[in-house]
Amino acid sequence: MATTADFRNGLCMEWNDQLWTIVQFLHVKPGKGPAFVRTKLRNLKTGRVIENTFNSGVKIDVVRIERRPYQFLYKDDMGCNFMHMETFEQISLNPDLIENNDLMKEGQVIEVQFHADTETPLTAELPPFVELGVTYTVPGEKGNTASTTALKPATVETGAEIMVPLFINEGDMIKVDTRDRSYSERVKQ
Repeated sequence: MATTADFRNGLCMEWNDQLWTIVQFLHVKPGKGPAFVRTKLRNLKTGRVIENTFNSGVKIDVVRIERRPYQFLYKDDMGCNFMHMETFEQISLNPDLIENNDLMKEGQVIEVQFHADTETPLTAELPPFVELGVTYTVPGEKGNTASTTALKPATVETGAEIMVPLFINEGDMIKVDTRDRSYSERVKQ
């Protein structure tokens, strides 16, 4: 058991019979009345983010979460298959547990969060940036842009579509931000 004094970003807790992680919190001590904690919580099953206010000193159940590195092997009709990097144990995860799963390529290492007591996988996170090859994009034409940040669609090697600047061509390697699916930079080969 913990209290609201133990809140920190990333803390995982059981609340209302579901698992939540704290995205953001703020201790508030108004001039009149008792102190409270305003939080933003992310549901680990659905990914939904809600706001909630806890009275100061309320007891919560903290859940132990373990993060383990897994290598992405392949995707089939059963889901996404991964191998633990140290024990070589293989698991299959539902693609819904992985945000932006169409940016994963074979051999890539991701972090899978497990509920430590029940050994059930909760979520999987891609690294912040991935390097992918561009397999298809239309050629950019000079002079047809009104702004300096003109973008065009490009298909990368995993099949995902990313908006890229006009100077990117087929065969280029690009770095993609997995958090918002945006183009970051061109990678030198």
